[in-house]
Amino acid sequence: MNETASVAVKAATGAVAATPKTGSVAEADRQTHEIDGFQLVIDALKLNGIETIFGVPGIPITDLARKMQGAGLRVISFRHEQNAGYAASIAGFMTGKPGICLTVSAPGFLNGLTALANATTNCFPMILISGSSEREIVDLQQGDYEEMDQLAIARPHAKAAFRVLHAEDIGVGVARAIRAAVSGRPGGVYLDLPAKLFPQSIDAAIGKNSLIEVVDPAPRQIPAPDAVQRALDLLASAKRPLIILGKGAAYAQADADIRTLVEKTGIPYLPMSMAKGLLPDTHEQCASAARSYVLPEADVVMLIGARLNWLLSQGKGKTWGGKSAKAWGGQKFVQIDISPQEADSNVRIDAPVVGDIGSCVAAMLGALASSGSKPPAEWLDAIRERKTRNVAKMAESLAKNPTPMNYHSALNVVRDIVKANPDAFLVNEGANALDHTRAIVDMYKPRKRLDVGTWGVMGIGMGYSIAAAVVGGEQVIAVEGDSAFGFSGMEVETICRYDLPVCVVVLNNNGVYRGDEVNFGGGDDPSPLVFVKGARYEKLMEAFGGVGVLARTPAELRAAMDEAIRSRKPTLINAVIDEKAGTESGRITSLNPAATKKH
Repeated sequence: MNETASVAVKAATGAVAATPKTGSVAEADRQTHEIDGFQLVIDALKLNGIETIFGVPGIPITDLARKMQGAGLRVISFRHEQNAGYAASIAGFMTGKPGICLTVSAPGFLNGLTALANATTNCFPMILISGSSEREIVDLQQGDYEEMDQLAIARPHAKAAFRVLHAEDIGVGVARAIRAAVSGRPGGVYLDLPAKLFPQSIDAAIGKNSLIEVVDPAPRQIPAPDAVQRALDLLASAKRPLIILGKGAAYAQADADIRTLVEKTGIPYLPMSMAKGLLPDTHEQCASAARSYVLPEADVVMLIGARLNWLLSQGKGKTWGGKSAKAWGGQKFVQIDISPQEADSNVRIDAPVVGDIGSCVAAMLGALASSGSKPPAEWLDAIRERKTRNVAKMAESLAKNPTPMNYHSALNVVRDIVKANPDAFLVNEGANALDHTRAIVDMYKPRKRLDVGTWGVMGIGMGYSIAAAVVGGEQVIAVEGDSAFGFSGMEVETICRYDLPVCVVVLNNNGVYRGDEVNFGGGDDPSPLVFVKGARYEKLMEAFGGVGVLARTPAELRAAMDEAIRSRKPTLINAVIDEKAGTESGRITSLNPAATKKH
């Protein structure tokens, strides 16, 4: 720190006394040539293209939020920090820039920490900025307001964590946070800003020069040519090849090259839920309708931005289709990923291709023979036969119109609405609500389906919906289980306050998984899994000036969704379905150790 800056900081913090009297000409002149920590934070973010802040105001960041708004940043104020954090994380996924969540200290920081950890797990670029107590008080545990060593707590749950103590270091702190969030494998970053930082003042010219515009924050990582050729040779040897597209492929925004690679090879593909729409789900090579067949039967599997974790029934002692490695002859794997540490995490990766996905796919296209052979007809015919059979079976379920509605009859309406509005974002969470929506509702464009991701976390619904509407600018359709909606339902006030085009569909079956469970002990209390019967969720939206609709039939649901999309008004549709509809834990019942159930 140079001498001028040091003196200015000490003056702001009380370490030295400023000689001119307050209000004097000299003092006024000095102030016009200084800049404080508030403005430096704002200028550092704006210099790096940050336009939107999600958060909850309060001590010590209330004035920062006000000044951000005054400086032209869009500040979206939530009712709970966790939801603001989820909004920031999915904004990062959608844009490739780190989403910013701003919280108060201690409890507010902890509320945001769940979203930060979720962003790190899902590889979403996000920066959690929290105000905090002063270091000297925290270290001596002297009992400051909301005292907590937030940096130490954040480190295990973030890709990186930084604290800024001096105004002249704000530019460096923001730059390092941005680069850490988006470079390599993206993730969550924590930036700790103690309260005493904000009023610090330094010379304006020095402050301006201290700011850093991050150059090439996510540089391309070119794969090795021999790794690319090894992967192509393995694919060429396959009798039953399969491509799996993960949300990393969607994040890469290499849509055209990925589609060209899939179509040029002719290999069937499976999209993970947030990769749906990279190619339309109706594409002839999409094998989603034959998922349970292709996963265990494929002999060579190429993963593009997908991880072999529990979402693909992988992990210790797990295999696809319940078959042992010996039974299916041992599959071989090609894995395209930016992180070399991801290879061999659960199975042997025979052909790792390390680099950013856009560069890897482009390299494979460049090395792919123009007259490359297509997969054997026997493999393609077997998949086509199972797809045809399963699609017909699904069509029978969707054609039924039971009273009350079930998941299929309600989601058949959502399916039609999304098909007619392919630019709309579909946010989805729950257990059965999540599983059935994934299987029934087709997606047509990339990065339009936003859901619970790797952790399967509940509560992302309203935060994701708000971010999609604010950052994406398109209509949002949020399909929520009634249990999942409860985690973030109060944010409908936020949706109304900012007049966002969000249509929330609550699939209401009166409980967690289903609403007909009884008290195992026979007492008067309801089962822990059962909610108030006949809850009127739509009234919550009405309370804040939005539109609430009670829908008991597919026709009522369709009319309400059509009107919501036409009007673009905040809307909540309470879609009442059979309380007996649903199974425990959706399609991951095997992860629940309960041995007995009573229904």
